[in-house]
Amino acid sequence: MQNQDALKEFLFDCRMRKLSERTLKSYKNNNLKMFQFINQEYGITELEETNHIAIRGYLEYLTKNNLKESYINGLIKCFRSYFVYCLREGYIYKNPMDKIRRQKEPITLINTFTNDEVKRMVRYYTGSRFLDVRNQLIMVMLFDTGIRNNELCSLQLSDIRETYIHILGKGKKVRHVPITAFLNKYLIRYMRIREGYIKDKFNYDTEYLFLSQKGKKLTLETVERVVGDCGENCNVRKEIRISPHTCRHYYAQTQLKNGCDLFTVSRLLGHSKIDITKRYLQSMEDESTLIMGAKTSPLMNL
Repeated sequence: MQNQDALKEFLFDCRMRKLSERTLKSYKNNNLKMFQFINQEYGITELEETNHIAIRGYLEYLTKNNLKESYINGLIKCFRSYFVYCLREGYIYKNPMDKIRRQKEPITLINTFTNDEVKRMVRYYTGSRFLDVRNQLIMVMLFDTGIRNNELCSLQLSDIRETYIHILGKGKKVRHVPITAFLNKYLIRYMRIREGYIKDKFNYDTEYLFLSQKGKKLTLETVERVVGDCGENCNVRKEIRISPHTCRHYYAQTQLKNGCDLFTVSRLLGHSKIDITKRYLQSMEDESTLIMGAKTSPLMNL
């Protein structure tokens, strides 16, 4: 069987399992690039002939081109998912990825916004127009819940409960984050403006919480632009990546600085493993760690 034919079946199976379009695109493009390389360099097109030596050759080629370990590990994950499917279907009897190991990733420090920068960014969008009120709530929700961009865009009105937000995260995993008094203030205002905006402009209702100017579901690109424009106009430091995910970094590190335990932060973020959350702890400045250590001193708290 040709690798490309097996890939089509694999992608169909992924759709039946309702994986995200982003995941499907990643599986397709990354595997196709690997197929092209092993065809050119090793003359391999058949699934049964694909072996760990050829795949390792492709990974070595990428490493020599200075691609990051995290990127290469992402590719390994894509390849492994494809070959696990082929093995399960009985198309192959050995998984070539069994002899491929992940690359060791360096511990990278996660830099995020300062408290002063966040204060300026939360106050940036002012006014009573629908877009201004919506954009301000977007900034508040990103900073006060640690929600992912795609999760925010997919929020529905029914997800806003009395005291918490119901979030459907990665892998269809559900988690709840609290609606603080600070967030609730902006949420109530937005809901009032939103209702009037829809009533005046459109003849239909929509289940999504955040709407575009045309009353449609918000896109990831729109949220990125809202955050980017906000950060740029608030003079955020140049070394900081201004993005929705950096807001998530701020949420995680600030929760830890404020004394929230690692396990709780991990659950609030929707991490599958606590090791992922530990990265935020490792990235905290030494000064913050010292302050936390002093507050929780065993003898000072006797």
